[in-house]
Amino acid sequence: GMILSVSRRTDIPCHYAEWFIERVRDGFVFCRNPRRPSQISRIPITPDCVDAIVFWTKDPGPLVPYLDELDSRGFRYYFQVTLTPYGKDLEPGLREKREILADVCRLGKRVGKRGLVWRYDPVLFTPHYTLSWHEHAFAVLCRVMAPFTDQVTISFLDEYRGMRHSGLHAPSNEEMERFASFAGETAALAGLSVRACSEKGDYSRYGILPASCIDQKRLCDLVGAPLKLSHDNVQRENCGCYKSVDIGAYDTCPNGCIYCYANSHFSLLARNLSRYRLKSPLLCSGLLPDDKIIEKSYTSDRIQQISFF
Repeated sequence: GMILSVSRRTDIPCHYAEWFIERVRDGFVFCRNPRRPSQISRIPITPDCVDAIVFWTKDPGPLVPYLDELDSRGFRYYFQVTLTPYGKDLEPGLREKREILADVCRLGKRVGKRGLVWRYDPVLFTPHYTLSWHEHAFAVLCRVMAPFTDQVTISFLDEYRGMRHSGLHAPSNEEMERFASFAGETAALAGLSVRACSEKGDYSRYGILPASCIDQKRLCDLVGAPLKLSHDNVQRENCGCYKSVDIGAYDTCPNGCIYCYANSHFSLLARNLSRYRLKSPLLCSGLLPDDKIIEKSYTSDRIQQISFF
């Protein structure tokens, strides 16, 4: 069995919700290996193979109309929703934040606190986005999000992500400490636990533990049974995630966030977007003569409960 990650590489719920549901209806998806593009995995998307789905998004709105169908087919899922107060200067492809926030709250009502993890990520600084600006924004969002989630995940901008934009900088160690101290206290007051994603620093004294974004405990709660999952060793150092199968493709996300690592070049993005076809089993791509399709087989990771009655 597997945990399906949808997706770390691109915002599928925001931009490709309809494509994803088509793949669910087909019962499978093709996914190119990012390191060996001619190698394609055929990944089943059926409830007997998929123990749970983890959705990653900055705007869940377009996927919400399809949740009834996912429910009726028997899928379990939770959402990682990145909600930052940045404007279109940093996140040009997103809808107005007020509209997104309304949809996130609607989603939270529907899936419950265990079904939604809020990410305040990445924390970065510019002459406009200062430490005091972040403190105010974070406090406001804690109050708004507290009825709908039990956790906020923070992470700080990595140098490699922010370097293409002048005026943008990753936090210094002192800025990280100060924000972590504030975030730990403010979130606790709102009843939220705080986790830090892939961070080298130890912020446990502020009540902030390392994050496991693909989280075994949350997944077991969701599925209602123990899962035997192993740690994911292909992620970044200090990542606490468990193994999942990601079905996204790099250089396909129109959000255009300027600090993002998932789009390498605008011309590549434009070319890939022009290849998008709703009915294609591959995201923003078609099958080529040299492609090799590898059948993956997955059985459920649920630990069978044996009873003697």
